[in-house]
Amino acid sequence: MHTHHHHHGTGKILQWSFVATLAFVVVEIIAGISAHSLALLSDAGHNFTDALALILAAIAVYLQSKPANAVKTYGYHRAGVLAAFVNALTLVAISVWIFYESWQRLLNPQPVAQWTMLIVAAVALAVNGSIMLGLHRDRHDLNVRAAFVHMLGDALGAVGIMAGAVLIYVTGWQRIDPILSMLIGVLIVWSAWDIIKESLNVLLEGLPRGLELNSVVDAMRRVDGVIDIHDLHIWSIGSSAHALSCHVQIEDMPPSESESILKRINDVLCGFQIHHTTLQFEHCRCESDCSILVPHEH
Repeated sequence: MHTHHHHHGTGKILQWSFVATLAFVVVEIIAGISAHSLALLSDAGHNFTDALALILAAIAVYLQSKPANAVKTYGYHRAGVLAAFVNALTLVAISVWIFYESWQRLLNPQPVAQWTMLIVAAVALAVNGSIMLGLHRDRHDLNVRAAFVHMLGDALGAVGIMAGAVLIYVTGWQRIDPILSMLIGVLIVWSAWDIIKESLNVLLEGLPRGLELNSVVDAMRRVDGVIDIHDLHIWSIGSSAHALSCHVQIEDMPPSESESILKRINDVLCGFQIHHTTLQFEHCRCESDCSILVPHEH
């Protein structure tokens, strides 16, 4: 019940943030065209991807709250990770456009209206700051963190535009505007890269971030009654749901006696935030063992 309300609250914040961001995109495009500011238009493009990020995140939050069924036996945990991956790719695409337009403007600088830049960027900072505040508590979720990073990047971009407007006013150097656009583009790519790496790792069922294979196996091997561990797999179902399967070699004993070993292993794995486990006990090594073992240190 708590989880349902938690997802419902986050979903509402994301929906209202989407409406506010989309409305601001329209304002920023109009202001960017009237002020001849590529930095404002670049920021409007970034804000548009923010709006997409927010609505994708909202849809993913809704899907993640749906229970497992006969077809989706793990539920919809991956929906959030997939949304995060798509969001990050849109960030990279918009950056390519920003770099191209900035280069064109560097070759042919145009005068910009500094005060329009300053006022609109200040409003952008307020809008993005408010949304970041609403999303802050759920940043552990990869999907919500992707949306949060979108907002953070745009807030920093707004600060840059404000500083640029002041510099153009003081120095009169118009190339500050496209240079700012390029810096915003670099900021966008930087913010997207971490999300791309982590979401791809989850989608490819890699080792969850923050876990070390050796540490998990060593801890399992230290459990009283465990002889060895092999055929080990650790992956993420979603951004915060980790799973493990492996073969555990123990002494030959009836299942009723091995129950205590199973409980001890699961207690150890809980310490690694691994709560979904499939453990196969055996008293001798598999003959057809194509096991995944702990890699040797070089």
